[in-house]
Amino acid sequence: MSATTSVSTEIKPPNTENAMRERCAILGIEWFEQLPNSDPKVGELLAPEVAVRLGVVPVALDGARLVLAMLNPLDTTALDEVAALTRKPVQRVGLEPAAFRDLMRDRYGTTAARMAESLASEVHGGSQDAEHNLDAIEADDVHRMAEQPTLINLVNLLLLEAIQGRASDVHIEPFEHDLKVKYRIDGVLVEQPHPPKHLQAALIGRVKIMASMNIAERYVPQDGHITLRFEGRKVDIRVSTVPTLYGESVVMRILDKSNLPLDLAALGMSEPHRAIVDRMITKPHGLVLVTGPTGSGKTTTLYASLSKLYDPRKKIITIEDPVEYELSGINQIPVNPKRGLTFATGLRAILRQDPDIIFVGEVRDAETVDIAIRSALTGHLIFSTLHTNDAISSIGRMVDMGAEPYLVASVIEGLIAQRLGRRNCTHCSERKPISEETDHRLSADERARFAGVQTVGRGCDKCSNSGFRGRLGFYEIVKVTGALRNAISQNRPVHELRKLFDGDFINMREDGMRKALEGISTIEEVLRATQDVDDFTT
Repeated sequence: MSATTSVSTEIKPPNTENAMRERCAILGIEWFEQLPNSDPKVGELLAPEVAVRLGVVPVALDGARLVLAMLNPLDTTALDEVAALTRKPVQRVGLEPAAFRDLMRDRYGTTAARMAESLASEVHGGSQDAEHNLDAIEADDVHRMAEQPTLINLVNLLLLEAIQGRASDVHIEPFEHDLKVKYRIDGVLVEQPHPPKHLQAALIGRVKIMASMNIAERYVPQDGHITLRFEGRKVDIRVSTVPTLYGESVVMRILDKSNLPLDLAALGMSEPHRAIVDRMITKPHGLVLVTGPTGSGKTTTLYASLSKLYDPRKKIITIEDPVEYELSGINQIPVNPKRGLTFATGLRAILRQDPDIIFVGEVRDAETVDIAIRSALTGHLIFSTLHTNDAISSIGRMVDMGAEPYLVASVIEGLIAQRLGRRNCTHCSERKPISEETDHRLSADERARFAGVQTVGRGCDKCSNSGFRGRLGFYEIVKVTGALRNAISQNRPVHELRKLFDGDFINMREDGMRKALEGISTIEEVLRATQDVDDFTT
């Protein structure tokens, strides 16, 4: 990937050797301050100009395998070239820059050592002058740096580790003296070893090149898209950049379909809630809404519902911004406002496609609300999402956007609100006392039910010592009864509508507490995910 730079001219780059050592440790590559032994004759297997250009020195033969000291052991392109030239399998080891320079002098002479020293400066340190001024680096220079094998390998490694670690997002954040990389795993950002600050321009530039973005433009937000093949499957990555004080901040959303559980039970929905949802989504027409903030799993819930409903005898069309995952057998339309394709215009066009079921990514404005309601009135089953704190508040939100209460009442079939919390690791979960701080936040009834203990993960290799692995949903689902429908048509306030919920209603906090009692999650996760809706749902 490529990078950006920072503004200060007094920045001291972080210790690149330590960062590289950490990467090598992850990959199981040995690193030496001084080589324990080497065979000078083995160095003759490579021409001096090749060894200097690649930053490598053959040092020993281990059976048929060639042991190769490398200035940058992460440079797989150099590794492949040496293997092709020597026709031997290669085992790479890392070597301190000073020791590598001495080794290069012993094998290939003083000139080669000086060239190796220059190469080490590029790989392990770099200039601390003009390259730390954001305006000093031209787009052509960024492009040139971004095409270096070392940068390509670094970016590929970042993405590989993120995908293998089940990260949903990769954040690259420039600061005055640091370039930070964080992975969002199970909804929480986890800081990773820092890449060298002096590689910022090249690193971010590489990402932008991969995402077909304009590397010359650094002062306006940009969006792009990367498609990778990983272990035989396609992984889509949405890329977003925004200018900050010390360069461009990059966020890459990893859309890995293999991690998408298209099943309501796998998402953590309880059996009683699944039964209610099944009745909602099998209605021949009407409107079903899923509400919650960004990142609460609304789209995934609706994808699971659409997959459950898929039948080749039915025409299912979605319009989304953007299309996050491709669903087999379902027609999916990406919104494109620059070309005039909005949710409203797209929904109008969809109605001429003879659909049975329509998924509108989000109800954002009065026009979309009006078309969605009229589509439901004319015999279509409509799914969509809204941003509200709890389920029943979505009724007032639609009325605020201009929908007539009596029309909302006539088409609404169900309301789902949700949040996401982390799931306990099944490999290291154990019973522990509830902390005093957490206990104070429980109601008397909740305190009695837990009796002072809960199930938590202590941390293990399977969960990267976090105690959690995966996420699950905390839900509340409102069935639209006759009494509730009548109250909605009269535009009754939300607090009155809540009084008309049937006896089966379970709010989000209660749903989460039941899962904590079962040992699936923790009380702290339930409180963290649902605390902002307690006042609305209790």
